[in-house]
Amino acid sequence: MNALKIKGAVALVTGANRGLGYALTEELLDRGIAKVYAAARNLDTLGFLKEERVVPLKLDVTDESHTLDAIQAAADVEIVFNNAGLALSSTILGPESVAEARKEMEVNFFGPLRIIHTFAPALAQSGRGVVNIGSLAGLASVPFMPTYGASKAALHSLTQAARSLFGAQGTAVHGVYAGPIDTDMARGLEIPKASAREVAAAILDAVEAGVEDIYPDAFAESFAALYESSPKRAEKQFAAMEL
Repeated sequence: MNALKIKGAVALVTGANRGLGYALTEELLDRGIAKVYAAARNLDTLGFLKEERVVPLKLDVTDESHTLDAIQAAADVEIVFNNAGLALSSTILGPESVAEARKEMEVNFFGPLRIIHTFAPALAQSGRGVVNIGSLAGLASVPFMPTYGASKAALHSLTQAARSLFGAQGTAVHGVYAGPIDTDMARGLEIPKASAREVAAAILDAVEAGVEDIYPDAFAESFAALYESSPKRAEKQFAAMEL
């Protein structure tokens, strides 16, 4: 895979108003990005991103009309970071499990699919790429958030399919599989967490090095070694995890 160059590029970051999305936006700016479209459902939450290279963009990835508006406003995008995510910690047998699973799939799978589908022509022209923020839970299910893991497993499969499809047009497709990150989404996990800024830096290092499957923290690297040697052992290890 060709390495993506951050300096001088134009990027779109979904879910840029907090957590990893905010950290990615900051890190892109530090690395000389020419412009970054910082996307969020509510523009008021982007007020703290005050930098002339930051263009706030109202975008709900579950809304088809928002996605179509986004390509009109950001037709010069060269690198897409599909970062917006939702974790409801629904159990399979919970009273709202199906409804909550649908919500997670809308954000975590259909959202990136809409963005990729809409921005594919622009990415073909730029020859740059897509970075899908997946999860280790998409590779091995975590018992206390199974439907979230299922949505990220769907994103993992989409990442592989897009990589195969877009290779011919010169568009790189990266998948990110991080461990616990110190953000609102992981607030209830009583385990060591990597800082969002450290993870963002590791992601961009790997993207610029042309790494396809990115494990951007120590927990993720340890899991990757186990997963590559024995997916079944990795499955059992995650199945034993507790809150």
